[in-house]
Amino acid sequence: MSYISNDEMNPEIKTIGRIIRRLPPFHNPQNFYRANWLTDHFVKGHFPKDLNVKQVFIQRPDNSKMRILIVSPVSPKPLATGVLWLHGGGYAVGLPETDLHYARKIQNISNSVVVMPDYRRSTEAPFPAALADAYLTLVWLKEHATALGVNPLQLFVGGESAGGGLTAALTLYARDQNQIKIAFQMPLYPMLNDQPTPSSLHNDAPVWDERSNVNAWKLYLGNDYGHENVSEYAAPARAKSYENLPPTYTFIGTIEPFYQETLTYIFALRKAGVKAQIDIYKGAFHSFDFFASRTQLAQAATKKWQKAFKYASNHYYSTK
Repeated sequence: MSYISNDEMNPEIKTIGRIIRRLPPFHNPQNFYRANWLTDHFVKGHFPKDLNVKQVFIQRPDNSKMRILIVSPVSPKPLATGVLWLHGGGYAVGLPETDLHYARKIQNISNSVVVMPDYRRSTEAPFPAALADAYLTLVWLKEHATALGVNPLQLFVGGESAGGGLTAALTLYARDQNQIKIAFQMPLYPMLNDQPTPSSLHNDAPVWDERSNVNAWKLYLGNDYGHENVSEYAAPARAKSYENLPPTYTFIGTIEPFYQETLTYIFALRKAGVKAQIDIYKGAFHSFDFFASRTQLAQAATKKWQKAFKYASNHYYSTK
């Protein structure tokens, strides 16, 4: 793919995209650390008043503590869907607080309890720290399902961007551990492949581009970056088998770096017999549903994933 011109952007989001692309977010690796300092000081611990958010800490095997947010319905109903939601940020930045708007949109259309871990970012510890934290949260959710009002046979996992990639990695890992069954996954525009693809190579689209992507993978993989032995639990695009994974929904824009790897992932799931649905938005850049949230394009994308999620909450259950 050649460099992305402004004319390739969807007309609805072109103006926003042109403004964003003047501010390349992570072309300097130090910007990941700066972004975390800002969010940790000004975002962490601040919750919208319309959401019922509780902050708790759970213990890791090394006795350190991980913070998680529990977003419960204002009017609880029994046997809620248990949703483990993983925030985005290139595996390097972000907090669960930055994704609380997804919890709100999930609860607007379903009876769900959303659990959001403050997993270790790559600026704190590289792979497999984030995956270990995600799996620890999944185990905690399963073990505390009754107390949370969650149906233990309806555990979903979702996330956007790196959170989507971590979602795909977690479902692979949980499948192979064979202790917890995930009933549905929703990895939105996921970060799956540490190797270049036709859509990530020479990509300079707004929000997230080739240079940001390379810097993020270098942080996440550490000394393994550029090697052939990268774990499929770090980069799910490397998985040898996609069999026995849960039903899947995602969406993607055509000009963003993750376009090709997302298509390849969905096609691989279908080939393996997994029910997998994808919506594609022409001319849309990375995370357009957030950065251009007031546009008709973004609102249409949101309604479609909400529809897919609502269908899943009415139809998908595990047997274990």
